[in-house]
Amino acid sequence: MARLSALVLALCLLVPQNAAFKLSDILPSLPSDLRLTWWLANGHSDGSKVPEGYSAEPWYPTPVAGWDDAWTESYEKAAKLVKQMTLAEKTNVSTGTGQFMGRCVGNTGSVPRLGLPSLCLQDGALGVRFTDHITVFPAGITTGATWNKELMHARGVAMGKEFRRKGVNIHLGPSVGPMCRKPKGGRCWEGFGADPVLQGVGAVESIKGIQEQGVIATIKHLIGNEQEMYRQYNPFQPGYSANIDDRTLHELYLWPFAEGVRAGVGAVMAAYNAVNGSACTQNSYLINRILKDELGFQGFIMSDWLAQISGVAAALAGLDMSMPGDGSIPLIGEPWWASHLTEAALNGSVPMERLNDMTTRVVAAWYQLGQDRGFPEPNFSSWTKDKKGLLYPGAVFSPSGTVNEFVNVQEDHANVARDIATEAVTLLKNEDNLLPLDGKTPLKVFGSGAQKNPGGANSCPDRRCNKGTLGMGWGSGTADYPYMDDPITAIRARASDVTAYLADIFPLTAVADAGDVALVFISADSGENYITVEGNAGDRNVAGLHAWHGGDALVKAAADRYKNVVVVVHTVGPILVEEWIDLPSVKSVVFAHLPGQEAGQSLAKVLFGDESPSGHLPYSIPKSEDDYPKSVDLVGFELGQPQDTYSEGLYIDYRYLNHKGIAPRYPFGHGLSYTKFSLGEATIVAGVSLSSAPPDAAPRKATAQSSYDNSRPPASEAYEPAGFVKIWRYLYSWLSRSEADSARAATSRYPYPEGYSTVAKAAAPGGGGQGGNAALWDTAFNITVTVTNSGSRAGKAVVQAYVQFPANTGVETPMIQLRDFAKTATLGAGESEKVTVTMTRKDVSVWDTRQQTWVIPNVGGEYKVWIGESSGSLSVVCSSTSLSCSLGQKSPVA
Repeated sequence: MARLSALVLALCLLVPQNAAFKLSDILPSLPSDLRLTWWLANGHSDGSKVPEGYSAEPWYPTPVAGWDDAWTESYEKAAKLVKQMTLAEKTNVSTGTGQFMGRCVGNTGSVPRLGLPSLCLQDGALGVRFTDHITVFPAGITTGATWNKELMHARGVAMGKEFRRKGVNIHLGPSVGPMCRKPKGGRCWEGFGADPVLQGVGAVESIKGIQEQGVIATIKHLIGNEQEMYRQYNPFQPGYSANIDDRTLHELYLWPFAEGVRAGVGAVMAAYNAVNGSACTQNSYLINRILKDELGFQGFIMSDWLAQISGVAAALAGLDMSMPGDGSIPLIGEPWWASHLTEAALNGSVPMERLNDMTTRVVAAWYQLGQDRGFPEPNFSSWTKDKKGLLYPGAVFSPSGTVNEFVNVQEDHANVARDIATEAVTLLKNEDNLLPLDGKTPLKVFGSGAQKNPGGANSCPDRRCNKGTLGMGWGSGTADYPYMDDPITAIRARASDVTAYLADIFPLTAVADAGDVALVFISADSGENYITVEGNAGDRNVAGLHAWHGGDALVKAAADRYKNVVVVVHTVGPILVEEWIDLPSVKSVVFAHLPGQEAGQSLAKVLFGDESPSGHLPYSIPKSEDDYPKSVDLVGFELGQPQDTYSEGLYIDYRYLNHKGIAPRYPFGHGLSYTKFSLGEATIVAGVSLSSAPPDAAPRKATAQSSYDNSRPPASEAYEPAGFVKIWRYLYSWLSRSEADSARAATSRYPYPEGYSTVAKAAAPGGGGQGGNAALWDTAFNITVTVTNSGSRAGKAVVQAYVQFPANTGVETPMIQLRDFAKTATLGAGESEKVTVTMTRKDVSVWDTRQQTWVIPNVGGEYKVWIGESSGSLSVVCSSTSLSCSLGQKSPVA
């Protein structure tokens, strides 16, 4: 304990003591000998480093949930159950049992007496993590590259089925934060792209698909987790502060979360970092004001793993679930909550209304997804591949039993995975129509990325290496391959003459014969910060935006030897291609992104022409890293709290490049086909009559929680059960009789955060329903356009719709902003399809920071909706004032 005291003292000395994060807030949760450590250190503060203009105002108390009609029945059931719980049972529901203390990566406490089981929480972003007989789907960034809403939904359905059959109650996905604000950010690949609408659609379709199977989806990470390095609070340094202004927060980073909440998502995960100086897990403005009031979130919010940095303060700020339950340093037996939360409720530090609400939110989500009816128990262990093993590995001295039943949940989901990987393949360049290939063409294949990892597809735990075909990044978003269908196997099955040089250094022995086509495989990797790969600490801090393993040199060497070169890129995000993109021999460039287990056939189908490529970039590809604003560089080490200030505001990715007149190498949304498409017969139809602000939302009705007795319970509700045998290191919510009696007799002296109040505030002006005021999703305009395949091969077209605000609004807006998209069915040569895209009231609104609501800045002004195949290729424009559309127009983007 002396060593831990030293760590806490170091934390006290280094962390700025401001309203956002005060160690005095966590004092009642510390063991008694650590409280003295705090008092010794207090006063050694250097003050807040957050720049002027960025703040996290206190906002209390937490709004209670259950007022939304879609959740009414679930809250009535939950309230009936919670009323029967003792105090210790309530705190048990909101606390994890501890790191490695159950089959899953996260396990809640249970209430067996009332039939509420321990809930299983499990990663990952593209498949069930730490288990077997599952499907490894393409990553989120790959799914975004399909621009296909139906496939996004199908992926969610298939993933939901697999998580359910493995007994997972709560799937820790989808991820929409980060939003690829920082192209070098480590976890961009888990989300769907560098745009709030693309992210939002991916999230909604995933959530619907997952929750249709009865699994609770978790949208994450709220919010500002745009880089991995320095994200996490530790005993020596606080996590970085993402400093985001109110309008930017709403119009970019909060947008996909609002869409997810509107879709009825059951859970939200709070990020490691701080926002405007206040840690996300105890940021009362972010959780209470924005998420639970303005967005009307009805589910529960959990901490990311070990992201919680306080006990009482986090509870008061609106956190509902502590994961995995430990304190900041796992396995030492001192959780932030569990028994300490029980003490805090008994002594009055945490009001029973708050504890009842956090418990009810968890139970209501369990009912909302129908998990009270025949939901399977977990049938796998995250900690061993053996059939028998420790039931509680973190305890060391643990009972044993069957922990793996090896249930195969794959069904036909490989087909879904292959379809996504195929439709995501993005053709960026194809001079002389080099692609598609003929099976008789002599092929020379270069690069280690053409084959699966020679040591085995799963030989690097959590994919902590870049060896072989890159099917995913690294970290908690990964899953174990059931197999890897690698490109070289698929290519050899399709071509009669293949010579492979499966190394990343161009071989001196390579022979170039007439008619050869060289296929060069290169990659770029990233992942989560707890793993460093080839010097990259999650983010691409060493590699930057260049290909790994000397990929640029490999391409140039092949281009020097062969007249026809195809470059195949597996990447987590944008890479620079300038060193070789204009070389005469580099005829074709294909981005296969991160295809998961189906990397081979999906690529071969496109290379050999079975399918015309229909993927489009979910981000821009610049010509230089200097083309981005300096504010999106990775934040380095700082004494005290690192500051990551979003001074670029609304201008990220294509928004920034357009704003500055910088031509990218390939624009956001770009993707070629083996055929050609033309747009025609466009019409625009107005929807609801628009006003500057949406109509006022109806008052929220009383909730089932209004019938609770919120008085402090008797100490007896926290007594340990007689004869109860504890597992070492397992986190319990019960107290000894003397501890409970002492806590109940105490008068709370908790130093409440500045601005703390128990008086409910008026509802946020911009709220009213799940996701915000329901009128925001009223249809403002429907635009229908006819897409015709004017080429000679079958293919699918992507239609992208961007809004351009009137010039005289008095509010600065990006030049164009994606608002909707659609993908056609496969169209044969000469075939046409009518596609409709929609502009909602929100799509033509901006966030008004004074009124704290969405407003249309110029109701009578001309809003232009630009239609095309990418952000840089827009040729159809429709006017909101004339309600007419024009074809063949010059794009607003130079």
